[in-house]
Amino acid sequence: MTLLFWFRRARCRNLTKEVFEATASNYDRDRSLLIPGCDRFYRWAVDLIPASSKYIVDRRGSGLLTMLVRQRFPEAHIHLIDFSGAMLELARKQLGEDSRLSFTQADYAAEPLPAGACAVVSSLSIHHLEDEAKRRVFGKIFASVEPGGVFVNAEQVAGPTAELDERYRALWLQQVRAAGATEQQISDSLYRQKEDRCTDVGRQRGWMREAGVRDADCWHKEARFAVMAGTRP
Repeated sequence: MTLLFWFRRARCRNLTKEVFEATASNYDRDRSLLIPGCDRFYRWAVDLIPASSKYIVDRRGSGLLTMLVRQRFPEAHIHLIDFSGAMLELARKQLGEDSRLSFTQADYAAEPLPAGACAVVSSLSIHHLEDEAKRRVFGKIFASVEPGGVFVNAEQVAGPTAELDERYRALWLQQVRAAGATEQQISDSLYRQKEDRCTDVGRQRGWMREAGVRDADCWHKEARFAVMAGTRP
């Protein structure tokens, strides 16, 4: 089934799940080219997880971040959640058999999250939600994290002004072409971006504080890619 066919189905409403089902097989392969500073971006996400974490919820099911978390926390149990079955299947193939991994296909914006997590990590996921849904999800996440636990959100963000947002987009196109991304890879990424609902860092930090997080901050940012985190008191 072609990307054009999927776009024609998706253009009248937000069909994020279908978009990622259509492009799951290439998602992780392309990410190192399509995220400028990809290694730094994911390293910051992992560095912000407490060293003592034994139960980590990963709210993006492709497995790329999970592999890095597993390397840092080999004894922790990691629970992957994604609403795309294709993304979770990709994760299963990449991660292999491991009794310390569990998988759930669910819409985290609508269904409860597992309780008692030492850390909830999310990578390039929440920006697909409308702003009010983002705020609700932040509240659900902090309710699921145990006291002293953290929420780490490695995310694609909007610029604080429309002008800066346009500059972010132009810079991204320049960077990914310089990194060697093909026009097909860029086209696939732009196709996925049609379902983006990005929000600037300032508003997201405010919503994290509203949810009750302590020390909500942006720890790393390169144009449209940012890593934010905060602790539940």
